[in-house]
Amino acid sequence: MAVAAGPAELVRCGQKDELYRSGLRSGAGTALHGIAGARRWLEWRREVELLSDVAYFTLSTLAGYQTLGEEYVNIIQVDSTKKRVPAFLRRAIFVSLHTVLPYCLEKGLLHLEHELQAEADESRTSQSSPALGLASRTPVRNWIQKQVGPLTEQQKKTVLQMVYVLRQCIPLLHRLHLAVFYISGTFYHLSKRIAGITYLRFGRLQEDESIRSSYKFLGIISLFHLLLTIGVQMYSFKQKQRARQEWKLHRNLAHQKNTTKEKTTGRHSRCTLCLEERRHTTATPCGHLFCWECITAWCNTRTECPLCREKFHPQKLIYLCHYQL
Repeated sequence: MAVAAGPAELVRCGQKDELYRSGLRSGAGTALHGIAGARRWLEWRREVELLSDVAYFTLSTLAGYQTLGEEYVNIIQVDSTKKRVPAFLRRAIFVSLHTVLPYCLEKGLLHLEHELQAEADESRTSQSSPALGLASRTPVRNWIQKQVGPLTEQQKKTVLQMVYVLRQCIPLLHRLHLAVFYISGTFYHLSKRIAGITYLRFGRLQEDESIRSSYKFLGIISLFHLLLTIGVQMYSFKQKQRARQEWKLHRNLAHQKNTTKEKTTGRHSRCTLCLEERRHTTATPCGHLFCWECITAWCNTRTECPLCREKFHPQKLIYLCHYQL
């Protein structure tokens, strides 16, 4: 007699499938490492993992067979009617959502974030470093660059914030779905929930009700923990926004004071990075002067002087208090 599979079987099935997928990824990565070397392996590691996952589900789910995890717990996939196996299109949608979509989403957001940051760095340092940003680009990054190019600076900042929020929300969405699974005990993977694929179990008695109760309790705890995590992240985000606004206010006040002093003394100085009047003058070990914010941002990517290219550690920067020139 067939009954709906319980959460314990679905969890064991998912863990077993993940174990076999990890073994397939490791074997494919070892083969690529031995054939093409460590550099190519590092460059194509995520693509090899994607191909391994696609091959695993193509040879099992897409071909109409059970996966190794499903065989282990003796469950089969069924559609929403629970009377027949899912159609080929439904299985293809599940495989695409479970393997290809996460890869494309991760790569797309990563390239978009890097491109937006590169645009900001180029606009800030184009005068002092003309060769910046001329490194080799992939076709995906070239396409993203064409889409990002027409945007204004404010739009780029908005998109960059949206990318950051989206990357933070994706893990939270997975945690929310897992908590819902613990409570309902139906869909272990988000891709199967979207595709409408459930499971039936054969050859065993109905699962003990105490097991389902324990999973529901775990789901409630997971839900409360998720809400607490979201609250902490929102509070931290507000604190950072408040600190950033206070810093901008302090910087503007200091800039007004420096402007007044320079007007009275008739002396003007500019930072070669931002090409504006220097604020919070900071000296490098080689003696060149920049804004504190500009040179520290520069040191996040390069540990050398923007003018003479002398190497130095960021700890060697000297903040000049009460500097009048």
